[in-house]
Amino acid sequence: MRSGWTWVAGLGLAAGCALKGDVRKVELQVDALRAERTRADAERAAQLDSVRALLVAVQQALTAQQAYLVQMRGDVRTDLVAVQQQLVQVQELTGQSQQRLSELRARIEERAQQPVPPLDTTGRGAPVSGGGPPVGPAGNPAGPGPDQMYDLSLQQFRRGSLATARLGFREFLRIFPKHEHAADALFYVGETWASENADSAAGVYQQVVKTHPNSPRAPAALYKLGLLAEQRGDKAAARTYYARVIAGYPRSDEANLARDKLQRLGR
Repeated sequence: MRSGWTWVAGLGLAAGCALKGDVRKVELQVDALRAERTRADAERAAQLDSVRALLVAVQQALTAQQAYLVQMRGDVRTDLVAVQQQLVQVQELTGQSQQRLSELRARIEERAQQPVPPLDTTGRGAPVSGGGPPVGPAGNPAGPGPDQMYDLSLQQFRRGSLATARLGFREFLRIFPKHEHAADALFYVGETWASENADSAAGVYQQVVKTHPNSPRAPAALYKLGLLAEQRGDKAAARTYYARVIAGYPRSDEANLARDKLQRLGR
C-alpha cells in the first residue's frame, strides 16, 4: 500500500515538473513574440517617418515651383509690356520715316518742275559767290553744307574708312578753305595718312603748322611730326619738333607731352 502511494507521489512530482517546463516554453515564446512585435513596430515607425519626410520634401518642391511660376508669369508680363512699348516706338519711327520720305518726294517733284537752265558753253561752270560753296540753278547751295560735310567726313574717319574720310576732308577744304574747321580738316587729312604713309602725313602736318599757326591743331601737328621723326630713328629732328611745341605753345596739352618726350630722349 505504501509503495502505491509512493508511485502516485512520484507521478505527481513528474507532472509538476512537466507543467513548469511547458510554462517556461510558453513564456519564452511570448517574449519572442513581443520582441518580434517591437521590431515590427520600429520598422513601421521608421517607414512612417520616411513617408512624412518625403511628403514634406514634395510639398516644399511644389511651393518652390508655384513661386517660380508666379515669378515667371510676372516676367512674361513685363517682357510683353516692354515689347509693346518697343512696337509703339517702331511705329512712331516708321511714321516719322514715312513723313520724311514724303517730304523728300515732294522736294524732288518740286525740283523736277523747275525749268532746266540753259547749257553753259562758256566753260566757266556754275557761279560761285564770294568764294563760297557752289550754287545750284535755283540759287540754293548745291550739296551738303560745310558743317554737314565736315561731320560726315569725321564720321568716316572714326569708323576707320580713312580713304573716304580723306576725300571728304579734301573736298571740304576745296570748297570751304576759310571755314573755322579748315585747320581741323587739314589735320585729319594728315591723320588718315599716319598709318599708311608717314611721309605724306608729315607733309600735311607741316602744312597745318604753316597755314594755321594760331590753331590748336598747330601744336598737335608739331608733336605728331616729332613722333614720326622718332619712328624713323631721327632723334635730333624729334627733339627739334618737341622743343618747338614747348617754345611756341607752352600752355598746350602737347607741350606737357613734349617735355616728357625730351626727358626720355635726353637733351
